[in-house]
Amino acid sequence: MSEKLSFPGFIDVHVHFRDPGIPEAETTISGLKAAERGGFGAVVTMPNTSPACDSVELLNYQRSFESPVLLFPSACITKGRLGRELTELERLAEAGAALFTDDGSYVESDKLMEEAMARAAKLNFCVADHALDHRIVGPGVIRDCSLAKKCNLPIIPALAEIEAIKRDIAICRVTGCKLHIQHISTAEGVDLVREAQKEGLPVTAEATPHHLLFACDELIADDANYKMAPPLGNKEDRFELRKAVKEGVLMFATDHAPHPASKKTIGFLKSANGITGLEIAIASTYTVMVLEEGMDIDAWAKAWWEMPRKVLSQASLERLNKVNQTTNIVIGERRAYDLTLSQSLSRNCPYDKMIFDGWPC
Repeated sequence: MSEKLSFPGFIDVHVHFRDPGIPEAETTISGLKAAERGGFGAVVTMPNTSPACDSVELLNYQRSFESPVLLFPSACITKGRLGRELTELERLAEAGAALFTDDGSYVESDKLMEEAMARAAKLNFCVADHALDHRIVGPGVIRDCSLAKKCNLPIIPALAEIEAIKRDIAICRVTGCKLHIQHISTAEGVDLVREAQKEGLPVTAEATPHHLLFACDELIADDANYKMAPPLGNKEDRFELRKAVKEGVLMFATDHAPHPASKKTIGFLKSANGITGLEIAIASTYTVMVLEEGMDIDAWAKAWWEMPRKVLSQASLERLNKVNQTTNIVIGERRAYDLTLSQSLSRNCPYDKMIFDGWPC
């Protein structure tokens, strides 16, 4: 028997709308429609557009679209996301940025990252990091697994994430800046975040639906719909991610990353990273975490609406609090996801025909 439940509006703190830059993959309008269909009340857009969102003008552009879904744009840490020079963080904060991140790129310079976090701390802003050190990643495209061996694919060591998280937490400890680790994927990385939180540091982190559902050692085909950055972890990583979500260590976020078919149908080695996920995220995490893992449903919901508030700027929170949004889901009604009905302009998604419960309504 099905039942309808209502919660405060869910927030996705990690989405890519490709606008400006690649409108054939996703426009702001199509992305917001996908978010609305997915049951979200608000989204935080990442700044790896083209040009990168490192100016007040581009922040204002992203906020110029009408939608029932609130859009909170993040701003770059460094100009052009090039890791060479910091943006005008104070001006971007005043203009309404939700948080600072170079998502898609790792700020390699320890000195630059420390300066950014020190300045962000004075603003009471969160710095979110794509914690994947590209100097360690090298040419890698996948974690070590049987598919990597079968297809002779270069490996991304877990160390690429672990060392980045260690660095970020060390800087957090020095600066007191709020730190958010994006799309965490390793068991060791989870342990680092857990210990930082026990220490009382202002550290949060997110788990994506795909890192909670899939594992690299279950992949059997060279299908780039399973290629993302960070890559899928192994079964042990997945176990620890689910455990950490249940413990309240991790919140949810989709890392919705649309790409045109031409960029995702050429195998692991050459395809772009990322998958779409806004329209499947609520049902998939409900099915995995509540039905399969026994997570308390209110705790599950808070990982979508309460915990994400910790990474938003004060101005973003004030705007959010002015709107009485709700996310409604129906439980006890299992059905398959139909990718052909997606509002996103892209179809790079491994969830088609998968059966879930807990659908937005």
